[in-house]
Amino acid sequence: MVAEFLKRISDFLARLPGLPVFVAVLLVILNFVIRLLPGTWPVVGWLAQTDLLLHLGVILGLVGILLGDAL
Repeated sequence: MVAEFLKRISDFLARLPGLPVFVAVLLVILNFVIRLLPGTWPVVGWLAQTDLLLHLGVILGLVGILLGDAL
């Protein structure tokens, strides 16, 4: 089951190798926009304080570059 899942992901990323990097850039931009919003909403305030989307974007971008080179 896990091998089939990894095979599907590998086939998908082989067709679109730049997709993880593109999603990572979108996450970083979304984090910037969230930082500009007022922190009156609890979720927006928490996301702005933790920079969760920024960290996820950077990690996904680095992994995407590594996967793009490997595939």
